[in-house]
Amino acid sequence: MTRLTIESLGAQGDGIANTPSGPVFVPQALPGEEVEAEIVKGRARAVSVVTQAPQRVTPPCKHFHDCGGCVIQHLERSPYEEWKRQKVVQALGSRGLQAQVEPLVSCPAHARRRVALTARKIGNRTLLGYNARQSHHVVDVEECPIARPEIVSALPQLRELAAILAATPKPFRVAVTVTQTGLDIAVDGAGKVAERARQKALTFSVEQRFARLVLDGEALVERQKPVLAVGKAAVIVPPAGFTQAVAEIEQVMAELVCGHLERSKHAADLFSGLGTFALRLAENRRVHAVEGDAASLAALDAAARQTPSLKPVTVEKRDLFHRPLLAKELDQFDGVVFDPPRAGAEDQCRQLARAKVKRIAAVSCNPGTLARDLAVLVEGGYRITRVVPLDQFLWSPHVEVVALLER
Repeated sequence: MTRLTIESLGAQGDGIANTPSGPVFVPQALPGEEVEAEIVKGRARAVSVVTQAPQRVTPPCKHFHDCGGCVIQHLERSPYEEWKRQKVVQALGSRGLQAQVEPLVSCPAHARRRVALTARKIGNRTLLGYNARQSHHVVDVEECPIARPEIVSALPQLRELAAILAATPKPFRVAVTVTQTGLDIAVDGAGKVAERARQKALTFSVEQRFARLVLDGEALVERQKPVLAVGKAAVIVPPAGFTQAVAEIEQVMAELVCGHLERSKHAADLFSGLGTFALRLAENRRVHAVEGDAASLAALDAAARQTPSLKPVTVEKRDLFHRPLLAKELDQFDGVVFDPPRAGAEDQCRQLARAKVKRIAAVSCNPGTLARDLAVLVEGGYRITRVVPLDQFLWSPHVEVVALLER
C-alpha cells in the first residue's frame, strides 16, 4: 500500500495525487485528504481514507460506492458547484476567451425524467441499474436520488419487464422517460425475443399502465402516446427521441435563449430536436427549425401545427454536420440558437461567423467543443455577453452551458 496526498479534483471526479512517477487518479477521494491505496497503471484501487477533507459529506445514495452513475456525491454542494463552474472557465481560457462565467444553476435531486438503465439476466436473477465505474458489472439498484420518483417507484416493475424480455446473457439497455401520459420505455439489445415473451411484455406493460414500450426501435405497445409539454405546445415523443434530462433545467435554458432573442422577428433553431427552443421561440416570432432526425422534426412540426397560438414555424430536414446552413441562408434571420450533440457545431459556426445574424444563443453539453465553437464566432466579429453553466446531470462530471453572443 502507498500513502498519497490528494492535491486536486480531476475532470472526471477523481482525486489527483502527484507522485515522482506521475499523477495518480484516486476514485472518491477529495483534495486535502490522505489515502492509502494500491497503484496500478496510474490509478488507485483498494483505497482507504486516512485523513478526511472537511468538505466530505455522506453520499445520499446507498449504492454510491459501487455504482458508476454518480461520481461526486461525497463533496459538499458549494465546492461541488464551483468544480463544475471551473470546467467552463478552464475550457474558455484554453481558447483565450475572456468571459465572466456565472455561478452554476443548481439541479434539484429526484429531477431526472430520463435515465438509461442497464439490465442483465444471470441465472434466475435479473439485475437492473447502472454499470460500476470502468466496468461492465451491473449494480442492481433499489434507489436512485437523481431520478424522478415515478422512475424509482417503478424499478421493481422495470426489473420484471427486463426479465421477461431478456433473451441474452449480455447486458442490455432499458431507457425510461417520464412523460405526461406515463413512462415511455425503450429496450435495446435484449437479444432475439420470442413471440411468447413479446406478448407477455405487451400484457405486462398494459397492466402496469406504461405509456409505451419500444423494443429495438419498434413500438411493441402504445397504450397512450407519450407527451411532453414544451411551452404552450404538446409534443408526442417519437421512439428514441432526444429529450432534455431535467425539465427544470430545460426551462431555465429556454428562458435564457428566449430572453436573448427577445427582439428577433425571425429566428433559426439549428439542431432543433423535438423543438425545445423552437416551440417556445414561436410564441413571439417566426421560427425556422433545422434538424437531421426525421422523426424528431416531424414531432416538432406536428406540435407546432396543433398549437394555433404560435407564430409560423417552418421545418427543414438537414444534416448540419455535413451541410451547414451557409452564410447567405443565415442572413434572413436576426437570431439563431444552436444546440448540437457533444461534437459541437464547428462547421456551422464558421458559416455563422460570416453571416449578419445579430444575436446567437449557443447551447452545449460539452464545454470543450463549445469553447472551440465560440472562438470561431468571436474571431468572426461576435462578442460573448453572458455564459451560464447549468447542472443538468447532478453529481456527474457533465455540465450544460448556455452562451449568449451579439455581433
